[in-house]
Amino acid sequence: MNTKKIIAVAGATGAQGGGLVRAILNDPSGAFAARALTRDVNSPKATALAALGAEVVAADIDDVASLERAFAGAHGAYCVTFFWAHFSPEKELAEAAAMALAAKRAGLQHVIWSTLEDTRPFIPLSDTRMPTLMGKYKVPHFDAKGEANALFTAAGVPVTFLLTSFYWENFIYFGMGPKPGPDGTLAITLPIGDKKLPGIAADDIGRCAHGIFQRESELVGRTVGIAGEHPTGAQMAAAFAEAFGREVRYNAISPEVYRGFGFPGAEDLGNMFQFKCDFNEAFCGARSLEFSRGLNPALQTFSGWLAANKSSIPLT
Repeated sequence: MNTKKIIAVAGATGAQGGGLVRAILNDPSGAFAARALTRDVNSPKATALAALGAEVVAADIDDVASLERAFAGAHGAYCVTFFWAHFSPEKELAEAAAMALAAKRAGLQHVIWSTLEDTRPFIPLSDTRMPTLMGKYKVPHFDAKGEANALFTAAGVPVTFLLTSFYWENFIYFGMGPKPGPDGTLAITLPIGDKKLPGIAADDIGRCAHGIFQRESELVGRTVGIAGEHPTGAQMAAAFAEAFGREVRYNAISPEVYRGFGFPGAEDLGNMFQFKCDFNEAFCGARSLEFSRGLNPALQTFSGWLAANKSSIPLT
C-alpha cells in the first residue's frame, strides 16, 4: 500500500510546477508522491510526466469544483498562476481565489503559494516616478500575486508564501539573451544599472518547493524567498563571455527606454526592473542564498546554469 503523501501540483506542465513534480519523482525514497494537474492530460508534457511516474489529473484553475476534485485526498498543493498567458491581474486574482477555496474545502495540510511582492506599499499609485498601469497597478504581474496572499490567509489555508526570482530561462525563451550589435559584438540589455538581479533556474524553484514540503509545518504561515545567485548585469555579461568564449557586453539602459520597447508586457517589465533597482536591498534581502541552499543543496549558480544550458540560448 502506497503511504506517500500526495502533493497536487498546479501548472505541472509549466516551469515551476514541472520542476516540483520532477523533484518529487527524483526522490523515490521520499515522503511524497506527485499529482500533476493540467488542463490537457494528453499533451506531450503531461504524458512525459506520467511516463516518469506522476499521477496526471485534469484540472482547470479557473474552476473551483475541478480543483477540489484534483485536491481530494492530497496532503498538500503547489499553487501558481501564469500571468503571461492572459496579461490580466484580475484573472490571476480569480485563479488564486479558486485555488485557495478548493484547498480549504479539500482540507489540505500545507499549501505553497508562488507569489511576489505587491509593489504598491513600496511605491504608491500617486508616485509619478513610475507610471501606473491598468489604472491601479505599478507592476501588474507582481501586484496581483502579492494581493492574492490575503485570499489564502482569509480562507484559513495552512500556507507558505514563496517569493520567487527572475528565471534564467528568460535568456532562452523570452528573447533576453545576448544579441549581436552593429559591430557583431554580443550584448545583454537590461534596465538594472549596477544593481543586483536575484535569479534562479526554474527547476531549482521546484527543488526548493520540495524542500519546503519536506520541512512539514515549520514554514507554514511564513513568507520565504529563494534565489540561486544575486548577480549584477556586468557579472552576468562576464559569465556569458566565459561560457561562450567570446566578448559579451552589458548594455545598461533606463527603465523608461525599456518600457518603450513596445512588446507585450514591456511596460510591466520595465516597472518591474525599476522596482527591483529602487528597492534592491529589500528585494535581495528577501531572497537569501543561504536559506535557498538549505532547501536545495543542489542549487545552481548562474555560471553553473549557463554551463549546462548555453547550447539552448539563441545568439541572434
